[in-house]
Amino acid sequence: MTRSSSPTATTSPSERWTRRRRTASRTGPRPSPRSSRAALRDDWREGGFGLYVHWPFCQAKCPYCDFNSHVVSAVDQGRWADAFEAEIARYGAETGRRVLSSIFFGGGTPSLMQPEVVSRVIEAARGQWDFANDIEVTLEANPTSAEAGRFEGYREAGVNRLSMGVQALNDPDLRALGRLHSAGEAMEAFAMARELFGRVSFDLIYARQGQSVEAWAAELERALGLAVDHLSLYQLTIEDGTAFGARHRAGKLAGLPGEDAADDMWDVTQALTVAAGMPAYEVSNHAAKGAESRHNLVYWRSGDWVGVGPGAHGRLTLDGQRWATETPLQPGAWLAAAEAGRGENGREALGQPERLEELLLMGLRLEDGVDRARAEALGISEFSRNVSALTDIGMLESTGPRLRATEAGRPVLNAVLRRLLD
Repeated sequence: MTRSSSPTATTSPSERWTRRRRTASRTGPRPSPRSSRAALRDDWREGGFGLYVHWPFCQAKCPYCDFNSHVVSAVDQGRWADAFEAEIARYGAETGRRVLSSIFFGGGTPSLMQPEVVSRVIEAARGQWDFANDIEVTLEANPTSAEAGRFEGYREAGVNRLSMGVQALNDPDLRALGRLHSAGEAMEAFAMARELFGRVSFDLIYARQGQSVEAWAAELERALGLAVDHLSLYQLTIEDGTAFGARHRAGKLAGLPGEDAADDMWDVTQALTVAAGMPAYEVSNHAAKGAESRHNLVYWRSGDWVGVGPGAHGRLTLDGQRWATETPLQPGAWLAAAEAGRGENGREALGQPERLEELLLMGLRLEDGVDRARAEALGISEFSRNVSALTDIGMLESTGPRLRATEAGRPVLNAVLRRLLD
């Protein structure tokens, strides 16, 4: 079994979510006779309700990134703001005035958005839904000096959490990763963000070319000493369709750590973050108590969310039926569709087997796992033999009303899930 890992970039959490779902088994249990549409009607409330906004544009395509991002010479930002507003209004008419717990601007590189566009999106959401008193509004940002200059404008627009795509803390590795900022710029941008925003996260990639376990430990200790309250720490993965993928196939991506070294880096990551008071609350995400990403918890707890923008995915429960929504990938196609009145490719009705699959696929990534009552309502009893087998070998455990992956099971969660859903 190989360890669970995710590619990292300033990219869409809903894209990452959908990629994981596509790797899971499509087979599922028969509906439990005790389950009913009424019992599951408001199940989404356990995870909350969020809005994801995808900005698809970047200054350059990172060689490891295979998400929906595009490099263009110019963007009519006012036209894009109009389209976002129209789509938010359309979804608001369907959902009614729910309580919105989070907004997440992902990409692409959302820190290329004009603050006025961000403000218009936030106000459009406020017009359709009731904001939670503690609503989290996150924007993903690259730490170049030009983008950092917009930070104050984002705060004034209503952003209260910044997620920074730092990726590495030394210049040679940043250049190897195709990043446009220097380590010095990243630290300056981080200092500025800490002054302006109540909460700041940043991403780091490990198991990079030429990186030793000792070098990663030193880099992570430095990051933990920066008073950051949330870290997303991802093992580099080589994906088809990327520049790194092509180089790897050609034998030109030298120096990648072997599996044993990558495993050791995982172990070092867990030990150092726990010691610093930032344990993993999800496989690749670490936070001080109370600093967890509320928006990503909507995904991992199988809440509902609206996804607008090219390639954005959503989940909506309407009249007891849960729907998977999907939008056109190409920016021009999405923009035209949104301006025509419906920026979606279509919807898929999710039955109980698919809902259980999603609950387990996402929820078992969390340190506290999934609510057994929710899983039982969706038919997990059909997999009781698999649950027992995985419990016997120490991969899963039941703690009170929760089913969770163990410390041994979380690093190899993809394999655990395949066996669980077999």
